[in-house]
Amino acid sequence: MANRGYDVVVDVDQEGDLGHTDLQEDLEFHSSNFEDQPSRTKIPADSTTRGGGSGPSSTSPKRYLWTLSFYSQFFDVDTSDLLRRCTAALYPRANFLDVLDGNPDLYGPFWIATTVIVILFLTGTISQYLAHHGKDHFAYDFTLLSGAAGLVYGYTFLLPVGLWATLKWFGSESANLLECVALYGYANLIWIPVALISWSPVSILNYIFVAIGFGISALFLFRNLYPVLSATDVRTSKILLVVVIVLHAALAVSIKFLFFAAGSPFKKGGDKHEDKHDGDDDDKVRLIRMLFRA
Repeated sequence: MANRGYDVVVDVDQEGDLGHTDLQEDLEFHSSNFEDQPSRTKIPADSTTRGGGSGPSSTSPKRYLWTLSFYSQFFDVDTSDLLRRCTAALYPRANFLDVLDGNPDLYGPFWIATTVIVILFLTGTISQYLAHHGKDHFAYDFTLLSGAAGLVYGYTFLLPVGLWATLKWFGSESANLLECVALYGYANLIWIPVALISWSPVSILNYIFVAIGFGISALFLFRNLYPVLSATDVRTSKILLVVVIVLHAALAVSIKFLFFAAGSPFKKGGDKHEDKHDGDDDDKVRLIRMLFRA
């Protein structure tokens, strides 16, 4: 009976006096609809309260190192997040750690580093081609690709690990590995436009472009790493800042002299070595001709 509901509805006057109600006029009959929707008033059981909240449903699911869910949490960003972070890297008006908002990612650093590698290989090849202008044959140097991958990937992912380990060694509690990787990864963004315009055979222009890229990225790293490095003592923080700037300058010098042929002493040495091999090949050809004539 409790589930059937009421079958009769009595309309009571505004005064609330049921004794003066005219049953002929004020009594109305309606069909009950409580049986049609019995589940709306039913409160579902709270699974988190079972067992005192100690069950597996009360905790977040575990992520293991060999599962995709463990790595997917480092790529949990959308297009708007990436654009906002890239803009903050090129125009650092605010602290980049505040832009990350506690959600550092590996998606941006990986694709930025990969783009820099491909562009360095392409523009380095164009620069070598222009430096070999006038020669009969030009051979592509695919060691540029492997060299760019080793240089950029190593700088982007291995150097932050070393910096983070050093900070932990000196007792810094604010150091975060993913934030360090994100800082170095997004700092590489400036090398994309620099590499696109540094293939010119005019050496002084290449120096200027690389110097501008070094200045912007070094300022970005200095501004955002200074609060983290300051968590250590004064002497250690100064030494670490100098090491960070020196290593970043080494990256800029490597990009200039290893990938842009104009004015590069390494490329000149390579040309001499190449000319020597060309001369040896000519001597071999002449020797074979003399043997056939004999």
